[in-house]
Amino acid sequence: MSGHPEQRRSLIGRADAVAALARPLDAACSGRPSMVLVEGPSGSGKTFLVEQVLQTRADQQPLRVLRGAGVSWESGVALGVAQQLARTSGAELGLRSPAEITSPASSPQAVLETAQQLHQLWAAGQEADADALVVVIDNAHWADAESLRAIRSAVRRMSTEKVLVVLIARRDPHELYETPPMRTAEFLDGCRDNAVRLAPLEPDEVKALAFEASGITLSLPTARHLCRHTLGNPLHITDLVRELPRETWQDWQPVLPAPALYASAVRHRLTGCGDAARALVEACSVLQDDASVDEAGRLAGLDDPLPAADQATAAGLLTATVDTGRVSLSFPHPLVRAAVLTGIGLTGRGKLHRRAAQITEDRGQQLMHRVAATTTADAELAEELDQFAAERALAGEWSAVADALVRASRLSPARTRRQDRLLRAVDAMIGAGDIPQATLFAAELESFPTGTLRDVVLGYLAIMRGRASEADAYLTQAWARCDPEHRPDLTAKICQRRVLHALGRWDAPHLVAWARRAVDLVAPTDPSAIESEAVVGIGLAAMGHGDEATAMYEAAAARLPAGAQSQRFQLGRGWVDLALDAPEAARREFEDAVPTGYRMGSTRISLWAQGWLARTQFTLGAWQEAIETVDRAAARLAEVRIELVRPIVHWTGAQIHALRGNWEAADHHLNEASADMHHYEVMLVPACLARAQVAEAHGDYERVVEALAPVVNLPSRHGIDEPGFWPWQDIYANALVMTNHVDEADAFLTPHEALAARRGHHSTMARLGYARGRITGARGDIETARKEFEQALAHLEHLPLPYGRARVNFAYGQTLRRAGKRREADTALKNARDSFITLGARTYVERCERELQAGGLNISRSTAPLRRLTPQEQAVARLVAAGASNQQTALELFISTKTVQYHLTHIYSKLGIRSRSELAARFRESADTPDTG
Repeated sequence: MSGHPEQRRSLIGRADAVAALARPLDAACSGRPSMVLVEGPSGSGKTFLVEQVLQTRADQQPLRVLRGAGVSWESGVALGVAQQLARTSGAELGLRSPAEITSPASSPQAVLETAQQLHQLWAAGQEADADALVVVIDNAHWADAESLRAIRSAVRRMSTEKVLVVLIARRDPHELYETPPMRTAEFLDGCRDNAVRLAPLEPDEVKALAFEASGITLSLPTARHLCRHTLGNPLHITDLVRELPRETWQDWQPVLPAPALYASAVRHRLTGCGDAARALVEACSVLQDDASVDEAGRLAGLDDPLPAADQATAAGLLTATVDTGRVSLSFPHPLVRAAVLTGIGLTGRGKLHRRAAQITEDRGQQLMHRVAATTTADAELAEELDQFAAERALAGEWSAVADALVRASRLSPARTRRQDRLLRAVDAMIGAGDIPQATLFAAELESFPTGTLRDVVLGYLAIMRGRASEADAYLTQAWARCDPEHRPDLTAKICQRRVLHALGRWDAPHLVAWARRAVDLVAPTDPSAIESEAVVGIGLAAMGHGDEATAMYEAAAARLPAGAQSQRFQLGRGWVDLALDAPEAARREFEDAVPTGYRMGSTRISLWAQGWLARTQFTLGAWQEAIETVDRAAARLAEVRIELVRPIVHWTGAQIHALRGNWEAADHHLNEASADMHHYEVMLVPACLARAQVAEAHGDYERVVEALAPVVNLPSRHGIDEPGFWPWQDIYANALVMTNHVDEADAFLTPHEALAARRGHHSTMARLGYARGRITGARGDIETARKEFEQALAHLEHLPLPYGRARVNFAYGQTLRRAGKRREADTALKNARDSFITLGARTYVERCERELQAGGLNISRSTAPLRRLTPQEQAVARLVAAGASNQQTALELFISTKTVQYHLTHIYSKLGIRSRSELAARFRESADTPDTG
């Protein structure tokens, strides 16, 4: 099962590995010698990666490359690889061959002498030629341990030589290979702190590789299937896309074999086993992974399967896991299972599946085995699968529902039944959050005759893809055709989709109305009723009925069993808790709603929960946890492609990274969060907030106003303006003040203040009070401004909102400083700075420092030329020297542009300079000059 070098020509998915290898190469070229390990599975392209990096570097500057390699049959020859390198080094570098080692090759003395030889040879080569030397040792896992020790000792003797040693080694616990010598493996383990590891390819990279290798365009679901099947190994992927017919890749979950060469090696191993071990391995190939040894033994017809399991494990065909009271068997790699399964004839495979269906007690597994044993349409089996899907739907296990219904569709003789079941299967896929798989079926569904269920499913898919107008058109058609009397279940499903559509539109009255219709149409245990009821509380809270929403969720919690359906209520309750100023309770609900594995929950619900959990963690000041939540959700979102949730997930990532000054990461999340007026409001609002908050962190308030303009101009903002849900009003009002639109900010803020006061919503009153303090301060009414800021802080006194408190203190300090209240400003700004430091908000820590500098109290002395400047002039000078325009400086220091120009005139005069470039140069000189005053 060796690789084919000509097949591994691509560096797709290897950008990180290329960069990681380039770093020690750069160091070696600069006279910092080192040794690096490049490791990964066989077929991952290790050698090709090294050669490509070296070739790229050689195109830029000359390199001298020496090559050696280990081979399995010489791995026991002490110093074999090292002596090979010594001879090659002498010959290629034009140096005298080294003297023979007189000590026994395996002795420590021989290792030291060989190390000395290699050091001398490579160092001598440095004296003769200034080019960097790269020593590449391929298949280092077969090199003898003495050689590897000598090579490492040679590198350790170096100081400024331009030498890099690259060890290329296989590290592959999943494959069928001979085990490298123990001492060599131990040596390589010790090198892994400085290793370049080739990770498995991701589905998008698999798509790119398949197209490059064979011109085949894989769908994302098929690429994921191939990725799991090969564990993302480039060689296996390339082999399969070249070996299999092109039509294979158009099928739903195609049954994939192992590549021919791999399958041959597996069959060779299987042939070497006894009859009992072969029977056990073949039995395991049709069972679920991690099958118990007892179940596998019964299927194989073995009274005592343990000896056979031992033999199969020793042959590398199975792995055994021993737990209390249970021994389970699995395959070391999916390709081993595939090679075994496809090696069984169709008749034998059918017999195994039929027998497995009789042995297993799990109803779902029974049905899957019967499907696998069936080669023709079977109406009876299709009906059983349909009934099983209905049972799983009641539990909200949509992945299992989709799988059963697709199989039922394929077994259905009648065309109408096939189409009905496939429609319901795709509906379940969307419920499970597998949008790429559902999208793959969309074209087929669109070809079906126009009907209510067809429109409901396509409308549901449009919602998840964020296509509001398309969803509305499909759902309107479905509602016009529905028959509540004869199909209350389908009518309830339309209502439930309308609930989601209204949630996307953030249309609370319609959300509540459609949800109540759905609940009235069907039994309380119906999935449409449960899904709708879970969202009602959000609608009620968005209409200002927070107490009613809370009571509804408390009643639901008392009667709902644990499981997938409770996940929906936990999400709704957490969302309402966060909106009602109970972030700690919200965090508990969201954390419970995130997991999907053990209770087969919905990926869609989990992603909503993670998006709002990150927001809650941000609110509570747990920013690192929030970033980790965003990263996990973003990775899952990239797989399932639920557009509706995307902006909410990335909103928090953009804001935190901007506040930390990680601008590249902030821009990445900003791009991922993008949405416009064609998307749902639940996408548009967080996308606009993300843009506004990143712009605010930059101090660009004109861009803040521009970013929030789509929200301001929405036809209806009733639910969006409800206190607690979307914190945008204070950001917009503050930006208006900072761009000298104080009267406009006043007019905008007034109705929001009145609504927050009616609701008694403390965090909103604090945020709006922050903006009101800005307005009154800008008008010169410092006493009223002080009262507004103090009242805002009072609203936050009993709430765990550290960022909100720091934000108020910062604005308070800025306003006081502008009014000449420097000592009071100093206290507020220090409070803000301390909070920002704790949060890690480096962007605002630096702003606080500049404000404190401008205030002139308790600041350290600057270097002599700058001491002549007043604190305000120093603050202006630092910003201008850093490249800020007069307008940016004015916004940052909360002063007018004319005041900036006034200060610059005095700064230039005092420092004897005439331009901004000279000012920047003077600051660079000051930074390089120690203060001896």
